[in-house]
Amino acid sequence: MAEPREFPYPNFAFRVKIGNDDENAILAGFQEVSGLGAEVAVSEYRAGNSKENVPQKVMGLGKTADVTLKRGVIGAINLFEWTKAVRDGDRSQDQYFKTVVIKLMAEDRSTAVLEWKLLNARPMKYTAPALNGKSSDVAVEELVLSAENIQMTAA
Repeated sequence: MAEPREFPYPNFAFRVKIGNDDENAILAGFQEVSGLGAEVAVSEYRAGNSKENVPQKVMGLGKTADVTLKRGVIGAINLFEWTKAVRDGDRSQDQYFKTVVIKLMAEDRSTAVLEWKLLNARPMKYTAPALNGKSSDVAVEELVLSAENIQMTAA
């Protein structure tokens, strides 16, 4: 449970659950999650007969930012298969829209302190790792998700 405290939680302990996957049975965890966020568009409007010479701010539609997940290549092709199912319009295997849950864990890694839920998420971009015969870096694949809505709760 998130509790107000004097120092912030570290960002290196988190878990990602995609769809109905069991977060304890994940083959490989993600190295990085970025882009969590939401925004509300604001429009300006001023009636021609307004006595004030300033526009009013009118709230517009909300928007969820695209989220990027990165993980080391382990031989599992589930991220690419999900991207392919969306690209091909294959809705037959419940692979199209998924709920993605991202949990920020406490230092002991046993309890979640905050949770973000991406609702009706689908992949919009898959990037395979850059391959270089002269490098010793880990091969990292990247998945960019587009979600219809985001929820944040104290776990």
